Amino acid sequence: MTQLTGPASASATSGSPPGPGIWRRMRLWGVAHAVDDLYQGLVPASVPYFVLDRHYSYVAASGLTLAATLGSSVPQPFVGVAVDRLRLGWLAAAGVALAGLGLGLSGLVPSYAAVWSLILLSGLGVAMFHPAAGKAARESAGDSAAAMSVFAAGGSVGFFLAPALATPALIAWGVGATALFIPPAVLTAFALLRHQRRRQAAAPPRAAQGGTDRWRPFAVLTCVEVVRSVAFFGVNTFIELYWIRHLDASRGLAGAALTLFLAGGVGGTLLGGRLADRLGMVRTVQIGGGLVLPMLAGLLLTPGRFVPLLFAVLTGVALNLPFAVLVKLGQDYLPTRPGTAAGVTLGLAVSVGGLLSPVLGLVADAHGPRGALAVLCTIPPVALALGLLLPEPQR
Repeated sequence: MTQLTGPASASATSGSPPGPGIWRRMRLWGVAHAVDDLYQGLVPASVPYFVLDRHYSYVAASGLTLAATLGSSVPQPFVGVAVDRLRLGWLAAAGVALAGLGLGLSGLVPSYAAVWSLILLSGLGVAMFHPAAGKAARESAGDSAAAMSVFAAGGSVGFFLAPALATPALIAWGVGATALFIPPAVLTAFALLRHQRRRQAAAPPRAAQGGTDRWRPFAVLTCVEVVRSVAFFGVNTFIELYWIRHLDASRGLAGAALTLFLAGGVGGTLLGGRLADRLGMVRTVQIGGGLVLPMLAGLLLTPGRFVPLLFAVLTGVALNLPFAVLVKLGQDYLPTRPGTAAGVTLGLAVSVGGLLSPVLGLVADAHGPRGALAVLCTIPPVALALGLLLPEPQR
């Protein structure tokens, strides 16, 4: 991490609320994060239309999802190391541009190999963005978890918007409609480059901050994020099917359940940052771990089709309550490697949770979507137990 100067430094050291300039910078990073993660959400939203329009097999379709996951997860820790060692202020802008261009062009090329490669490049763009943006956002946020939660919540907003924006366009124009999503990436990259130039012109070079990297608690924190991610992706995958198959609800109501779950996730991310500033980061992680089980149990045990919608929202809130806190806490455990920490907590650990979703699919094949969600009830106690092992960061 670099030593903070100016308003961010004052917030970090005095404990005062972030000033207007800090919130303005954090909104920029939050919007950029939303645009970047929009392209992660567009992959699962567009894959069914590759099957319908290009007649891809299910194996080929799953290969596209694999390409996006490999591109976005595996390189992130290595990109984080590069961000910590080199001056790569332009990398976040390049990453979001590549993410948008790769996904946008994928619907225009004819061959499967070209589609697969472009989606892989889109995932690589996501991997380039997260460590660089996570480091820069932390420098702007200072020691405020609430400010950092604006950046983290941007990713949740991107996932939330992806199916809502993509589905009408893909229905109307087919997979070629992916090209409509290129302009947001280009505009965001331009805004980030402009911000980077102004930042370099206004601030002197920053000296590296001292501190001792604490790898053991960071490893525990990474396990917490993996466990949280498994639960998040599991609910995200099966909540619609649960409403359709178990509650005999319409597809529209099932879609509303997913929308409410994702909206709760955005709210939980922002709420977690504010709680952390008041109660402490470790305690907020523990509170989130403790709330997930009763919320998920309420979703499964409450009768009817409409009342469980309340628990869909609350489950999203509980699962995402620690999200921004885990990102910031990881950087506190590795004070000299903020890019590496962000690459793991925002990228690798989250993607590992998604890669484990097929295991839940086997459970769903045997016992239905309710069985898969019931298995997820065993995960929150693990997250809570791991959270109890986390020490407070050193000051």
